[in-house]
Amino acid sequence: MSEVVERTELLVPGPAEALSGLLGVPLPDLDKGLPLLWHWIYLLERPAQADLGPDGHPIRNTVPAPPGPGRRRMWAGGQVRTRGALVCGEPATKRTTVLSTHEKQGRSGALTFVVVGHQVLQGDRIVVDERQDIVYRDAVEASERSSEPEPGLDAKVPPAEDEWAIDTSPTLLFRFSALTYNGHRIHYDRDYARDVEGYPGLLVHGPLQALAMAEAARARGYTGDQVFDYRLRSPLFDHQGLVVSAAPRDGAIATVARDGFGRQTATATLHPAD
Repeated sequence: MSEVVERTELLVPGPAEALSGLLGVPLPDLDKGLPLLWHWIYLLERPAQADLGPDGHPIRNTVPAPPGPGRRRMWAGGQVRTRGALVCGEPATKRTTVLSTHEKQGRSGALTFVVVGHQVLQGDRIVVDERQDIVYRDAVEASERSSEPEPGLDAKVPPAEDEWAIDTSPTLLFRFSALTYNGHRIHYDRDYARDVEGYPGLLVHGPLQALAMAEAARARGYTGDQVFDYRLRSPLFDHQGLVVSAAPRDGAIATVARDGFGRQTATATLHPAD
C-alpha cells in the first residue's frame, strides 16, 4: 500500500482573505465554510529549499515522488467531492497518498500518469474527497518547442455578458504561486519558461483555471455539497487572458475556461453530491 502523508493545521482566515482579494470575488462567511476548491490554499506542502529541483518542484521527500530526473510535471485534471463545510477556526487534517501509477508512450516520449488521492478531515469526518491526475513527461528541448506555432492568436473574442474575464498578469500569477506555495518556475520566471521549457509566455496555473470555473458557478448561486470534475485541455499563457463561464446543462452545471481568442483551455462539470 502506498505511503500516506498527513498534515494538520488550524484553518485561519488569512489565506481565504488573500484569495478573495486576488480574484476580486466576495469573501464567504468563513464560519459557515469555504467555497468549492478553496481548500487548495490550506494544508500545503512546504518542502525544504534543498529538496527542490531546477524547475522549482520538489524532487525528494514529497508525495508523489517524480518518476525520474528531468521529467516535466503537469496537472491534468481531477475530481473534488465535498461532503460538508470546511470551516475556519478549527483544525483540519489532509491525508495524501498515491492511488495508481501507469506508464504510456506518447508522441513526445514516455509519459507517467499518477493519480493522487487527498482527503481533508475536520471533526473526524471526511469533508473533501479529492483525486488529482498528474502527468510526467520527458523534457523537450526549448528550441524544439519554440518552433511550434503558438495557439489561439487569431482574433480576439470579447467576453460575453455572462462571462468573467480575468487579467492573467505576471503579478497575478506570481501572487497565486505564493499563495499556494507553488515553486514551479513556469508560472513566474519568464526567462526559464522561454529558454528552458520553450514556452511563449508564463503558464497560467491549472488550479487557478479550475478555481475560476468554480467561482463562476458560485457567482450564479451554485453551492452546497458538490462533485466537481475538471479537465485541463490545453496550455494557457499569461498574454492570452482567461475567460470563464458557467451554465446549466443536462441536469448539471457546465463550466468552461477559454483564452481571449476563444480557444478552450479547461472544462468542468459540477453536480450535487449523492
